[in-house]
Formats: sequence, C-alpha cells, structure tokens
Amino acid sequence: MKRSISSITIAATALLTVLGYVGASPTFAQNDALPKDVNPYSRNRLPLLNPETASARAKRMYDGGMANFAGVPPKGPSMRLHGTPEPALDLQMLSPLGLNVLQIPVLVTGRELDQPYEWSLHEMQALAVSLDPAVINVIRRNLPVTRLDAKEAVIIQVGRQIFRTHKLGSATYARALRVLGERNLVDVVGEMADYASVAASLSAFNQQMPPGFKQFLPLPFTPPDDIHPDSRNRLPLLPPLPDRPGLLYSRPLGGSPQGTGPRQIGRHGGGLKSLEASVARRDIDVAILVTAREHESQYDWTVNELAAVKDGLEPKVIDVIRNREPTTALAEKDASLIDFGRELFANHYVTAATYARVVKLFGERNLVGLVSVMGQHAGEEVMLAAFDQQLPEGQEPLCCASRENSALKTKPLSHSRS
Repeated sequence: MKRSISSITIAATALLTVLGYVGASPTFAQNDALPKDVNPYSRNRLPLLNPETASARAKRMYDGGMANFAGVPPKGPSMRLHGTPEPALDLQMLSPLGLNVLQIPVLVTGRELDQPYEWSLHEMQALAVSLDPAVINVIRRNLPVTRLDAKEAVIIQVGRQIFRTHKLGSATYARALRVLGERNLVDVVGEMADYASVAASLSAFNQQMPPGFKQFLPLPFTPPDDIHPDSRNRLPLLPPLPDRPGLLYSRPLGGSPQGTGPRQIGRHGGGLKSLEASVARRDIDVAILVTAREHESQYDWTVNELAAVKDGLEPKVIDVIRNREPTTALAEKDASLIDFGRELFANHYVTAATYARVVKLFGERNLVGLVSVMGQHAGEEVMLAAFDQQLPEGQEPLCCASRENSALKTKPLSHSRS
C-alpha cells in the first residue's frame, strides 16, 4: 500500500509525540519560526507533493526509495519526486543537464569523501562523455571555481558545502536554484546522495583499484594485509553475475571491472529482512545513530533516537554517540560498531584493526547489511541537508551541535591511509 507524503509526515509526527521520550538528553534550541526559504507544509525547501498523484515511473521510484530502508520512513524519496523520475542510469543519460554535467556531482562526491575507486572510474567516464578536463582538475585539486561555467561552478559549490559542513547555506541554495532550476537541482543532489551511499560501502570494505587500473586521486595509499587479491577488497570474490542495466557501476561507460565494486560487495549481504532476523533491532539503531551523528543530521538523529528508545537502546549508549564520548565503558558490540562508524565517516577509511574487531563480532554477512544501513542514511542525510529539512512542529531537536567549520574550508590534497 502506497503512502502519501502527508501521511508519512503525520506518522513521523505521531511517533515523536506518542513516544514522548524524556531522558538525560541535552536541550538543543528549538525555534518553530522557519527559515524564509522553508515551506511551512513540507518543512523543507521544496513544496509538498503527493506521490499518489505522480506519474507511474515516479511512484516506482518513490516506492523503491522507501523499500528496505532501515529506520523512520525517509524524506529523500519524497524530495526526489521534484526531480526527473528516472533510475540512476536513465537519469544520467536523459537529464536536460547532459551526461557530462551529471558527472560533476559524482566526481565532487568521490573527491569530498576521499573515495579513490569511485573517483577513478568516474573520471574515466567523465572524459569519455566530454566533460572538460579543466573542470575535473578543479574538483580533484580543490581549486576555486571562478573560471568555470555557472552550472559547473554552482554544482561544485553545493557539493563542497554539503559534504564539509553537512548544511547548504541559503545563499548557495538560492544561487543553485536560479542557475539549475528546481528539477535539475534535485537531480544533482540525488546523484550526490546515491554516490555518498555507494562510497560508504567502498570505503568500509576498502575497495582497491583492480589490477591495471590507475588511481587518479592524490591520495597516497598502501594496500593493507586484509585485502583479497582477486576481489581487491576485504571480502572474498564471489562467482560472477550477468550485468543488470540500470544499477550503479553496471553500465557500459565506466562500469565496474568484474568482481569488484559495490554490487559485488552487496552480494555478501542478505538484505534488510535478513539483517533484522540476525541482529537485534537496537544494533541497527546504533548504526543509524552513529551515521546521523557523524553527519550532524538533526532530523535523522531526532526521529531515530526516539525510535531507538522504543526499540530498547539504552540511554547510555545513545549519549556516548550523541556526545562523541569514548566507547570504553560500553559492551564490545556497541563499542566496536560505534568506533567503526566514526572511522568510516570521519576518516573515510576503516583501519584493519577496527574492521577485524567488528567483523569478528557481527560476521561478514551482517556487517555488509549494517554498512548498507549506514550508506542508506548517509545518502538520506545529503538530501536532508540540501533541502534543510526541519523537524515536525513543536519537536525539540535531540542533537546535533555542529562542528566548527566554514562552508568552504580548505580541503587537504592528500591523506595518509596506510
């Protein structure tokens, strides 16, 4: 049964109201005076839409976004109804922006998340579809965008702000809306969200470049000892599957070399239902909350903290995640998963020791599932940040104090990941 966006909003509001969680949570300022560019009905920067009145393709996209999503019903799928109702492959091929321009949000995501596999394959694809090498170099080397075309420049600025500050300022949003238009802007942010989700999986399992492929990011890298020589990541190689068009990293241009990439990593998991049958719901809540906290996502944190309390997640665990406290006093499962998530999203890399610790406790299959949950929420948080999703009216935020950083803080060109 399909649900309207209004019913999702009502359900989320009811959840927040009925649970009525009052604990040791710090108080964060609540102001129901919405920002000027936020719609009072959707409580984000986009007008309220009802998927029931959308096209059949848009409904399928919406339902696909809702399916297998762990946690409170996501906002991202409803926001995407404002964009082009196409899956990733068709969107890049058919968007009015053009296939070359839609490589820019993918490259910005790969660069900001220090993801060499994602970047390198898409740099090759971007060159193949005639994206100006000067644009690629601006993204790769973190250069000013002043000499670029207005569309190219604003897409890069949007990505840099979202990934560095977990917010999108009103001035940058207004400029992007003016230059791109609403539909194209939603498409651009949707691409960033999709590839942020993919990057989480690639980084968690430390996907290396296949033999014979060059890494094009300026990231010095020494492959660790826990990489399988055939899959080139931390998971063993599985028998090949036939290509399925329409999947990320399964396309004629820049597709993943056989045996590598997110699709192969995902095959080691069993999906959300399998994960829920294998681990406690509170473990999934830990994965969601650490992801929301590391992305400073007030909305995703608050609605999922309340759900986590209902699931029985202890307040002391929630407070350790919220306050970024050491995990030494927690049970080993909680501590290992929190440390794993912190490394993944703060460093865009998980050390061999942390990986070995968490995979021993959860097993490969469940860890793939938990990383999938983290990736889903990492992508969702891109949408929430870009369109400034506010909490339901009257709900106090339960997190998150932003890190002190400027919108365009200089990003280093290299990191030691050995």
